[in-house]
Amino acid sequence: MAKEKSVYRCSECGWTSPKWVGQCRECHQWNSMEESGPSASVPGAAVALTPRQPAQPINDISAERARSKPTGIGEFDRVLGGGIVPGAVILLAGEPGVGKSTLLLDVASTCAAVAPVLYITGEESASQVRGRAERIGALHPQLFLADETSLSTALGQIDATNPSLVIIDSVQTLQSDQLDGSAGSVAQVRAVATALIRVAKERSIPILLVGHVTKDGGIAGPRLLEHLVDVVCQFEGDRHTRLRLLRAVKNRYGPTDEVGCFELSDTGIVGLTDPSGLFLSQSQSAVPGSCVTVTLEGRRPLPTEIQALVAHTSAGSPRRTTVGVDHSRVAMILAVLQARLGIDTSDCDVYASTVGGARISEPAADLATAIGIVSAIRGTPTRSALIAFGEVGLTGEVRACTGVRRRIQEAARLGFKVAIIPAQGSEEAMGIDGITVLPISDLAGALRAAIH
Repeated sequence: MAKEKSVYRCSECGWTSPKWVGQCRECHQWNSMEESGPSASVPGAAVALTPRQPAQPINDISAERARSKPTGIGEFDRVLGGGIVPGAVILLAGEPGVGKSTLLLDVASTCAAVAPVLYITGEESASQVRGRAERIGALHPQLFLADETSLSTALGQIDATNPSLVIIDSVQTLQSDQLDGSAGSVAQVRAVATALIRVAKERSIPILLVGHVTKDGGIAGPRLLEHLVDVVCQFEGDRHTRLRLLRAVKNRYGPTDEVGCFELSDTGIVGLTDPSGLFLSQSQSAVPGSCVTVTLEGRRPLPTEIQALVAHTSAGSPRRTTVGVDHSRVAMILAVLQARLGIDTSDCDVYASTVGGARISEPAADLATAIGIVSAIRGTPTRSALIAFGEVGLTGEVRACTGVRRRIQEAARLGFKVAIIPAQGSEEAMGIDGITVLPISDLAGALRAAIH
């Protein structure tokens, strides 16, 4: 009798090879090939089975089961594309302490007002979760709580409760008794996710999974986990600020360019339909070194104030300190100011920061950063109710950016009166009531318009 041969399967993407190789030929990951037993991919070995339900014409299939149902948390629904689709499996990842469990506990309490919800925790005891729920006001008689680390017991809890929504906190803490290895290993996470997805699809029960992240910010576990689930969301935020951002990295049921804004406090988490108050200074008087820009987080415009401070120093090497803005872009702006406009900061310490812990990475914030720095150098505040956005080039020109009309409309809604924008593409910003648009083509013209 011929000896059955083993196959080697990539733990990241599932690619198989008849022999061990150091690098996966599909996803190019190193040392990800694992022996998975005798091969079942022998030509001619597959047997046709009678399907449980024959294929139907596409016009006869109802689309009602694929319609999203709102959870009652507006910012959460915004990111998911209107709500949770029955049978969907959603993976929510984020750094420890960012507020993932608090957000999902709030979602569970809101959904429990309509139908039973099952919350399974493997990281904390049931009494700990109950204490958090009491603190944030998330207690509800139809919210069922269980602390389990066994996959079989968790599936039994789903059978006994028959919930409308299941929350697993977290997928790395569940363990299948049919596999060797500790909880959180590649094989365990793959087996747990596969079993939960099967339950979700067969019973049309949406499941929310909490996922850990690695040191570099990626989702822990096999890459196959992200491929299996329907939606992958990232929950981001700095521990030292109240702002939290929810982004959809993958979404089979909606867009991936929406951003949800939340404010985390000791009493819970609250969705922010208008987060501009967190990013704007509350000072009533005009102060030199400040300029407001409008950034785009996905499709959502967010007004953000950039503040600059320039101070003379006797040290041989002046400091360049940034918080919330890109350090290399600030250094480039300082070089452009010196080379093109003759504004020398070689004997000055320069500090640039955003208000409220916002993080700006897009080049459209260059113009506001430059205006803030020059305003700080001259000791003259910018004109009142002003916003500015545009990319500053190395030749001193101001280049166009995307979403000009959305940015202007948001600024007008918040009461800003003047907008300095790039001349290229400024046609789409014209005709908006309540705000004066000043198209400019270079940095020198922007400074003349912004600082009197």
